[in-house]
Amino acid sequence: MARRSPKTQIVAFKVEEELAQFLDKLPNKSEFIRKAIIAQFGMTCPLCTGTGVLPRGLHNHFSPVLAANRNRACDRCQTVEQLPMTLEGLDDDKLVRMEQFFHGGPFYCEKCFPEVPPCDNCGWHVPLENIAEHHRKIHSV
Repeated sequence: MARRSPKTQIVAFKVEEELAQFLDKLPNKSEFIRKAIIAQFGMTCPLCTGTGVLPRGLHNHFSPVLAANRNRACDRCQTVEQLPMTLEGLDDDKLVRMEQFFHGGPFYCEKCFPEVPPCDNCGWHVPLENIAEHHRKIHSV
């Protein structure tokens, strides 16, 4: 597992009282803020639209929908697995596999993932027949 670089800079910003109270209740405020900022570079959540908070009615409506739709078929063999709702607490093997999918890469079951070779540039597991397309989409800026 790659070592994280030490954090050497402090960044401060002002927030509303309610947000400050929310952040103060978190076990690791800095880690939460880092993750939230990094998440903004990715896809905005269609439910919370990037705020990180859902109104209670939307939460109550969509929670059962999300829970009932966590299954995903392997892109190679079509074996169905249940997706985790978060990457936290996953063992290292499952973490690498799920990180690839969570970051927009193909999804492979536990059996297929090690059988598909990793890209030399990014480490994503990509079938040889799709490697040229992968390089065009991911590595061509």
